[in-house]
Amino acid sequence: MDMTIGKFAATGKVGVETIRFYQRKGLLRTPKRLEGGRRYGSEDVRRLLFIKQAQSAGFTLEEIRELLDLDASDDRERAREAARARLAALNERISELNRAREALERLIGECASGKKGPCPILASFGL
Repeated sequence: MDMTIGKFAATGKVGVETIRFYQRKGLLRTPKRLEGGRRYGSEDVRRLLFIKQAQSAGFTLEEIRELLDLDASDDRERAREAARARLAALNERISELNRAREALERLIGECASGKKGPCPILASFGL
C-alpha cells in the first residue's frame, strides 16, 4: 500500500489537517518526502484506525499516546489499567449526564405545571 496524504486521510475518514495534527502530536509518523510527495502505508493506516477507535472509546490523545507506547512494549497490565481508568471516567460522566437529565426533566415538569412567575428553567440557569 502506497498512498498520498489525501488518500491516507480518506482511508481513515478524516481530513488532511487531522493527519497533520496527529503528526504534530507525535501520534502518527511524518514520512520522508520522496519524489511525488510523502507516502503512507498499511502500518500508518493501522495506527490511524487505532487512534480513531481509541477516541471513540473515550480516550484522550495523551492516553492514546500511552496506549501506542504500550503496544510497542506489549505491557498488557498497563493496558488493562488504562482501560479500567477510562471506564471509570466514562461511568462517572454517565452518572453526571444522568443527573443533568433528571434535573432537566424536573425543570421541564415545573415549567409546564406553573403559569405564573419566572420560568423555572430560566431561573435555574440564573436568568
